[in-house]
Amino acid sequence: MQKPHFSKEYPIMKMPNENIDTDMFAPCGMNCKVCYQHCYHKKPCSGCLNSGKEKPGHCRKCKIRDCIGEKPLSYCFACSEYPCSLIKNLEKSYNKRYQASLMSNSRFVQAYGLERFMEQQKEKYTCRQCGGIISIHDRKCSECQEKMK
Repeated sequence: MQKPHFSKEYPIMKMPNENIDTDMFAPCGMNCKVCYQHCYHKKPCSGCLNSGKEKPGHCRKCKIRDCIGEKPLSYCFACSEYPCSLIKNLEKSYNKRYQASLMSNSRFVQAYGLERFMEQQKEKYTCRQCGGIISIHDRKCSECQEKMK
């Protein structure tokens, strides 16, 4: 087995035993908990909707987050213009690069609720070998670095 990705200075990024914080659901439909920026950094990001310097630059400059911030909405799927061109472009990118659908995530949340979505995500993105978090972006575990299929 390979050495864990993090040294002593990095936090252990195990999937939490309790439910995933619903603040980790971004307006676009992304589960921030499984983002590589959250999984592999010294100071993990606290999610799209929370402020903080630990956010990567592209998240701090996100046009989708800025747009939703200008409206009295929490999630893009609640907008009358959904899906807008920003969402469609992001969806196309995630489908192609990561075989994931943020719009499907949003539909699931609309149909079954955010808590149930996060339970499903926890099941899907927890490493069976060590309990780490599997990144949606590279399919690697945050701890044992095993590549998942």
